[in-house]
Amino acid sequence: MEASSSAKESSVTMQYPLLTGCNYTAWAIKMKAYLKAQGLWEAIDSKEVDERKDQMALAAIYHGILEETLLLIAEKETAKEAWTMLKTMHLGVERVMEAKVQTLQTELDARRMKDGESIDDFAMKLTSIVSKIRALGEKVEEAYVVKKLLRVVPKKFLQVVSTIEQFGDFNIMTVEEVIGRLKAYEERIRIYADDEGEHLLLTQAEWRAKERSRKFDKKKVKCYRCKNFGHYSYDCPLKKKEEKAYFAKKQEEDESGLLMAEACLL
Repeated sequence: MEASSSAKESSVTMQYPLLTGCNYTAWAIKMKAYLKAQGLWEAIDSKEVDERKDQMALAAIYHGILEETLLLIAEKETAKEAWTMLKTMHLGVERVMEAKVQTLQTELDARRMKDGESIDDFAMKLTSIVSKIRALGEKVEEAYVVKKLLRVVPKKFLQVVSTIEQFGDFNIMTVEEVIGRLKAYEERIRIYADDEGEHLLLTQAEWRAKERSRKFDKKKVKCYRCKNFGHYSYDCPLKKKEEKAYFAKKQEEDESGLLMAEACLL
C-alpha cells in the first residue's frame, strides 16, 4: 500500500509513499526522489544543513511512516538521524527476510516428488513454498515453477511431460494448467492399473475354478470304452483285463517259441 499524506511545496502536491514492514528499499528510493525534488535531500546527505530545510525534510519523513514507527523515532531531532534510524531498523529486517527467502529457495530447489506421492499433494507443497517466497517480496516467475514441476515428477509421467515440453508455450503456461494435465494423466495411469489388477484377479478366480472342477464327483463320468460310469477310459477295468490277457498271451507265445528253439538244437 502506498501514499498516505500530502505536503505542499509552492504549488506542487507531493504524495509520499508509506513505509511498511517489507518495502523499505522501494520506500527509500521514492522518498529520496521526492526530497530531491523539493530541494531537501541535502538534509540527509550533507553535514551542514539549513535548519528550516532540515525540519521540512523531517516532516516529510513523518508523513511517510506509520504511527507506531513515528513513536520509535520521535526522539530524533534531525532528518538525518531519523533517516539513519529507519535504515538501520529496516535493513536488519530485510536481511532476515533475505535469509528466509534463501532458505525457502533452497527448499524449493531440493523438492522432489516421491513415487507414492499424488500430484495434488506435491503441487500443494510446491505452490506453498512459492507463495511464501512471493509474500516476502521476492519475484518467482511462473515459467520457473512450471519447469520445476515438470523436472521433478517421477518417470511414470515422462510421456505427458515430453508432450507438454514439446507443444507447450512456457511464456503463457500456468502452474494450474500443468497440474491439471498431470492429474488427468495420473488418473489414466490409476485406471489402467486397476484394470490390470482386476484382470489378474479374474485370472486367479478362473484358475481356482478349474482346480475345483478337477475335484468333481467321478460318478458322473462315463467311460467311452465300456460305457459304464465312474471312471475315465484310461482307468477302465476292461482295458486292464484286455492288457492283462494280451501280456499273458505274449508270454505264452514267447515260451512256445523258446521250446521250439531248444527242440531244434537237440
